[in-house]
Amino acid sequence: MFRFILEHQDKNSRARTGRVITPHGEIETPIFMPVGTLGTVKALCSEDLLTLNAQIILGNTYHLFVRPGLDVIKKAGGLHRFMNWNRPILTDSGGYQVFSLQETRKIDDSGVTFRSHVNGDKITFTPESVMEAERIIGADIIMPFDECPPYPCSREHMQQAVRRTHDWLLRAIADHAAHGTDQALFGIAQGGCFDDLRQESVQFISESAVAGVAVGGLSVGEPIPEMYRMMESIAPHLPAAKPHYLMGVGMPENIVEAVGNGFDMFDCIVPTRHARNGQVFTSRGRVHYKAGEYKESVDAPLDPKCNCFVCRNYSLAYLRHLFNCGEITAMRLSTYHNIYFYLDMMRQLREAIRNDAFLDWKKDFLNGLGIKT
Repeated sequence: MFRFILEHQDKNSRARTGRVITPHGEIETPIFMPVGTLGTVKALCSEDLLTLNAQIILGNTYHLFVRPGLDVIKKAGGLHRFMNWNRPILTDSGGYQVFSLQETRKIDDSGVTFRSHVNGDKITFTPESVMEAERIIGADIIMPFDECPPYPCSREHMQQAVRRTHDWLLRAIADHAAHGTDQALFGIAQGGCFDDLRQESVQFISESAVAGVAVGGLSVGEPIPEMYRMMESIAPHLPAAKPHYLMGVGMPENIVEAVGNGFDMFDCIVPTRHARNGQVFTSRGRVHYKAGEYKESVDAPLDPKCNCFVCRNYSLAYLRHLFNCGEITAMRLSTYHNIYFYLDMMRQLREAIRNDAFLDWKKDFLNGLGIKT
């Protein structure tokens, strides 16, 4: 049921367009996946996401395991039915979240034991138990359990994390094959900012029996130039026949840079979190709409170049008023706009790549954001 079709390679960069075919529909790449950690993209409902034409969303296995629990999701018939969403879903394994719970976790080659951040319950995750959880959730694309070390990290620690991630992937592949679902299992490459470890891990994942190659462990605190250096180091080693997923990298300029290095799929909480904190993304850069300078901007939309329903119908002054009064409508409207901005950015990217104009588009786009190229 899962296929990746490479459609066009930009003549002047590694940027490319393609299609991912899943049981719940097709996805045009490059694509941004709004993050629905708990079975919802914060402040939006599934009908909003359909109106926005979100082609795929992301859920998180760890958070769904804790709340509402696998028994509830199983009774509902899977996450698609539970949240009334009939398009593709990708689930992260929760590896990043588990390894962020440093004070409560114990790790060895068998898996990780840790405490729930909600009620302190003792939980054990193994490669096999994560596969079982993702089968119950029923996502179209699933991630294996991996070890995501922090930044900075010693080479010795990173080597161990890469080895463990590879070992856990082989166990996940075996478990996945034994159950014969139509879910597409990706592999996750680790390696931090060590070129040789990154390349070794990408090579291992690429040669494994997985449907796609995900790159984890970036955007975890490393300087932006280091992130870009790693993208360039990894790019030549990514397999052309499989989709390339860059996990958790989400500022617009970071995504554009990654697309130029051949990455196809992205997710991040940035557009939703920024919206809830009074910031929106626009063609002229980020706007802090809660600022006092917009108090009387009654005729100015968030972005005059944006065609979303928020920009067509509401002013900066109104959004500022709602936010400063603590009205939840501000969060919904600003989140809607930010998701629209991201999805429209990806649409423009795809069009530019098809026309072999990615580099010109990139220059104009980043200059509009106030970023010199």
